Amino acid sequence: MTKLLSGNEALALGAYHAGVEVATAYPGTPSTEILETIAQFRDIYAEWSTNEKVAVEVAMGASYAGARSLVSMKHVGLNVASDPFMAVSMTGVGGGLVVITADDPGIHSSQNEQDNRHYARLAKVPILEPSDSQEAYDFVTRAFKISESFDTPVMLRSTTRISHTRSVVKPNVNGREVTREGGFSYQPEKYVMVPAYARNRHSIIEERLAKLALYADECTLNQAILLSHSLGIVTSGITYQYAREVFPRASFLKLGMVYPLPEKLIRNFAKYVKKLVVIEELDSFLEDNIRAMGIRVRGKDFIPRTGELNPDIIEDRARTFGLLGKTPFKKKPEGGPALPTRNPRLCPGCPHTGLLFVLGSIGRRINAVKGEKTVEHDLIITGDIGCYTLGVYPPLNTMDTCACMGASIGQAIGIAKTHYAGRVVAIIGDSTFLHSGVTPLIDAYYNKADITVVILDNRTTAMTGHQEHPGTGVTAQGERTETVWLERLVHGIGIDRVSVVDAFNIKKLKSTLKVSLSNPGLSVIVVRGACSVRLPKPSEAIRVDTERCNQCGLCLALGCPALQRRDGRIFIDVALCAGDKCALCQQICPRRAIVPDVKLSSEEL
Repeated sequence: MTKLLSGNEALALGAYHAGVEVATAYPGTPSTEILETIAQFRDIYAEWSTNEKVAVEVAMGASYAGARSLVSMKHVGLNVASDPFMAVSMTGVGGGLVVITADDPGIHSSQNEQDNRHYARLAKVPILEPSDSQEAYDFVTRAFKISESFDTPVMLRSTTRISHTRSVVKPNVNGREVTREGGFSYQPEKYVMVPAYARNRHSIIEERLAKLALYADECTLNQAILLSHSLGIVTSGITYQYAREVFPRASFLKLGMVYPLPEKLIRNFAKYVKKLVVIEELDSFLEDNIRAMGIRVRGKDFIPRTGELNPDIIEDRARTFGLLGKTPFKKKPEGGPALPTRNPRLCPGCPHTGLLFVLGSIGRRINAVKGEKTVEHDLIITGDIGCYTLGVYPPLNTMDTCACMGASIGQAIGIAKTHYAGRVVAIIGDSTFLHSGVTPLIDAYYNKADITVVILDNRTTAMTGHQEHPGTGVTAQGERTETVWLERLVHGIGIDRVSVVDAFNIKKLKSTLKVSLSNPGLSVIVVRGACSVRLPKPSEAIRVDTERCNQCGLCLALGCPALQRRDGRIFIDVALCAGDKCALCQQICPRRAIVPDVKLSSEEL
């Protein structure tokens, strides 16, 4: 029976049917749905790990014990996991181990668009790249077999379009494979990488890579589609679909295994065509490796290195560089009027809004200069990866740095250790803190950093779709478990100045921050409030009393989408407003012009 599946769903189903026993991940778009899907199968173990490094280490252990194991993450997650990833390349595996990396060309939901194919070459492991959901399903099974045949972890690279696009999949009619009998094999010379053993393993890895290169030439994942002699295109992944649309009569070398490359197959393909072109997203990974073989090829001289590709981009660039010959232009549909742009905002009722607003109001001096607003900093706010990063946009304007998971605390330490005379606040979410914020907080305590750390605890991993984490007390498979209380964890480090504040209490937020910022030393504030998506429904609506309101606009400084100004009048959109479950605007209005409206009936709830 055929199914319509996204690439992520197909990867999960493929892993399940391939007999995976342990699946681990840390949520991150565009990879999140892989673990969410596989966690629904109750006869395997699936977990949200505290971070990607731990996820790989758990999968390594399961593999060493003979179980087929899968670990998934977004592209930047492999940066966090690179230490154990490089290590398992050296040790090899027991049961098959597949590492899925979901790259994000176009930076739809990331801080960069790195090309993780380079990690395969660095670690000397094979990497597979599907071009649709059917291949995503099929390639997982092949990846496990390659892993076990060659004693290697196998990377499987998806991208945003593969992960989130649905296409037809015909699953294996036999369903789930019977997992092979496993068990831990006591081989210290293989699994214990002291220098004496690691030196021997290095030569084994080089031999393994040579065998994989020979396998690549015979591998059915690489397909030559021989049509025109005039133009040959080497490509892989989603780009193959785009390029076939633009060049329906060209010859194609479609690579499903993109490292190591099938050198013999590439040379034969290059001889078949007069002109050889590589079309690939992001870096010139395939092009550079083919050119290193001494083969004339072109690619990035006309294909951009940044952003996502699509058929229109490929066609426009190919036409500009004369690759489409005299083919007439396609008549493109006329576009409608351009949509207005707007900055992304926090949701109505978001528990982060109050803290960001208070930081802006007590920590910055706003000076009017020729009708424009400029900010004189007496407070630096180092940010992190999470919904709260949206505080960088107007009207909140309360985020000065953001680099990677957990960096806010380390950056704050570094700033505080310079000659900067002001105060420094690091903002980090609960899931991000557990992911990679604990160790820099220990550093802050050990090295006597004069900073304030604010942990925004909304009891979920909100940015990626409300996944569980160790602070929620619920596992990836929906079971109740122990809860990690952040204030207890911080106290356990040895930090005495720890406060827990209601995220929707402006007065308490302001007073707690003022005390913290006016006293030197390290302090931690846990700002706790449920994510607005999980807030209980309001029992009372609020509205703007137009007779009291003088249109000062202070409430609009919250940036809440429910607060709007139209025709010179401020009003609240009750369809968006979280009502009395938030009421931040009611607390900050200097004229008390935001008032309770009506008790909401059960039908209105």
